[in-house]
Amino acid sequence: MILYDNLEEITYLEKLANYLSSKDIELVLTNNDEMQEINKNARNIDKTTDVLSFPHDNSFLDTNFLGSLVINTELAKTKACELGHSLEDEISLLFIHGMLHLLGYDHEIDNGEMRAKEIELIKEFNLPTSLIVRTLD
Repeated sequence: MILYDNLEEITYLEKLANYLSSKDIELVLTNNDEMQEINKNARNIDKTTDVLSFPHDNSFLDTNFLGSLVINTELAKTKACELGHSLEDEISLLFIHGMLHLLGYDHEIDNGEMRAKEIELIKEFNLPTSLIVRTLD
């Protein structure tokens, strides 16, 4: 289940979330300025970005909470227009990317496992290629 931050339910993301994990996640949709502030505070990087993942440390409590995803809808709109696909598709791609990070994947240090999983999910849900896949070309 997705726990929304002041949002109505987004059913297409529920399908992705349920496919990837039975655990709850928090989803926050934001804009460039707020995302830059979050990125600066959380990662000491003073610029906006498209998606951030914050895994929950379940080592102290046995909870059903996987973590939090923050998606920059302003940047997603720009990228969707630039690439010629829908905002829904771009948000879905960012959601998959963030969820894989919550599940422990890391494309910066793995041997292609995250890319392979992302390609599998893109095909499963009939989505356009994502940033991580586009960088392989």
